[in-house]
Formats: sequence, C-alpha cells, structure tokens
Amino acid sequence: MKKFALLALVLTLLTGCSSPSKLVHIIVNGDAPRNSLTNLPGKNGEILAVKIDDTPPAHPQVGLESADVVYIEQVEGGLTRLLAIFSNTLPTRIGPIRSARISDIDLLAQYGKVGFAFSGAQKKFEPVIASANLYNLSAERNPPSIYSRDLTRSEPTNMFLDPSALLHKSIITEGKSIATAKSVGWNFGAAPAGGVPIQSAEIKWPASRYSVKWSAAEKRWTLSVDGKPDLGGDGTELGSPTFVIQKVSITNSIYHDKVGGITPYSNTVGTGTGYLLRDGKEFPINWSRPDSLSGTTWTYPDGSSANFGTGQIWIALAGSEPIFTNISAGTSAKTK
Repeated sequence: MKKFALLALVLTLLTGCSSPSKLVHIIVNGDAPRNSLTNLPGKNGEILAVKIDDTPPAHPQVGLESADVVYIEQVEGGLTRLLAIFSNTLPTRIGPIRSARISDIDLLAQYGKVGFAFSGAQKKFEPVIASANLYNLSAERNPPSIYSRDLTRSEPTNMFLDPSALLHKSIITEGKSIATAKSVGWNFGAAPAGGVPIQSAEIKWPASRYSVKWSAAEKRWTLSVDGKPDLGGDGTELGSPTFVIQKVSITNSIYHDKVGGITPYSNTVGTGTGYLLRDGKEFPINWSRPDSLSGTTWTYPDGSSANFGTGQIWIALAGSEPIFTNISAGTSAKTK
C-alpha cells in the first residue's frame, strides 16, 4: 500500500488530479485520467482562455485544433470572433490574437479565475476586465517574446501567442493561481434514440456564416466559414464531434469601437433553447444557467441530460435559427 500511495502522489503531481484515492482507483482499474471539458484522456490543467480573430484575413487560424472548447461570438459589424479554452494540451502557437469583448466576462466566470489572453480592449471596458474574476494576461502586460508579430501577415491579424511561455511566466514567475479545468455543466454519454439525421447545418450572423457538415468517416462535424473550409494552421479542416448551437439574446451594449460600431452583448445567463449536433443528427435542446458563476445545464425537451460526445466542443452563440439540410429531404429547411 505504501508503494501505491507513493505512486499516487507522483501521479497527482504529474496529472494535476487532486485525489490520491482516485489515482489508486486508476492504477488498480486501468482507467486513464480524463479532461472534464472534453472527456478525452488527459489532464485538468490551468485554464487559458484566448481571444482569436475570425475575419477572413485571420484565416487560417493557428492552435484551435488543441482547444477544449471554442465559442463563436458576434462582434461589431455582425462579424464573429472566437473565445478558445485550453486546459489539456497547449499548442506551440495560438492566433491571431485580438481584443476582448463584454460577452467574454460572463462566459469565463463559470470556469473560475482563468488566465485571459487577448490584445487590447476599449478604454471604457478596461475597468470591467480589472474587476472581473480573472487574470489579465494581455499583450499589453507581456513582452514580444510571448506575444509576437508574424511578418508574413498584415496587422491587425498578425499577433500570435506562445501559450507555454505565458503560463510559465504567469504561474512560475509571478505566482498566479490560475483555475484548473472542471465541469461547467455538460455531461458526456451516448446520444438518445431519435434525432433528425442531417447532412449539414448553417448558422448565420449579420456578416458571418458558419456551416458544419457531418463526416461519417471522421465521426465529426467539419467546419466552413463564409463558404470556405475552415482550415487550421497545419492545413487540416477544423471540426469536432459535438457542435452546439446556443440561441441567445444578442443586444447592443454600452461599448463601441473607434469608428462607432456598437459592441453586441450575447447573454449566456438565464434560459433558452438550441440544438445539439452529434453523431450525424440534430437534437433540439434547452439550456439553463441561473447566474454567471454557475455552469450551463443542457437538457432535452423531456428534461433528461443532453449528453455531449467525447472530444472538442464548439458552441455557436446565435441570435437566429439555423438552417438544416436533412438527409431524407435533401433540401435546406429552416427549423421552426
């Protein structure tokens, strides 16, 4: 037993698991530790949330394939921007990095005191970031060795982040106690019976359009943006086994950009409806989040848990209904 206890202690330090008894169970039963956000084998490491540009010049984006969760948010002019959550695997580079938005504050509150990586924010918004329960790890607070410019790209879509260097500086050098990954409301498991088989789904914002198409061979939804394949930095198409369309209220905030564009606010607190896309099907779902500190509960109309599939999660915060292409009909139909 002493050997088990010593081995459990060593694995605790290596994996970040806080329970030696759980690690003894892992040793005895052969179970691998799993990340709470994806259910993939791995660790629940410190959470680094990164703001990534999503305009055409920003593509291909770098590092998204390693994210645990990716949120798609509407920003000024009806465009979209991404908020990516990393806790298990850190890529060597992430970007292009862009500025923070008001919708990020509520989204991140459910994860605990995370490290937030971004470049810039509106002056009026800076006090909100300062008072939020997060660590400001922005480009303005870190050297060019961590936030660097890619000279093969044009500004403002050419800033890239070295995430390992940023976390080392923040945790080891500066002693910041960044929250580690935990469940934020969703469960994993088999999909229920039913669901509507679909070929694809299209989600629209005023000036941006995402399409997801089911790949039976890859067992995931592959992504396209504005009619073009959404490629990662290595040239492979981005995608995930679970894609969630969360219908939210998108309203004008008190913030605006330098040319007068109003910053929209996507409300992720309260209740609403949406769609869970997994296993080549779409399932209507409900979501509930009582306050910003709570995670989001996802259920089917009968109240049972809307289980996610194991793997990376994409969540599109949409203000309008998606358009599904059903396999049976073979045509696009707007869901009522």
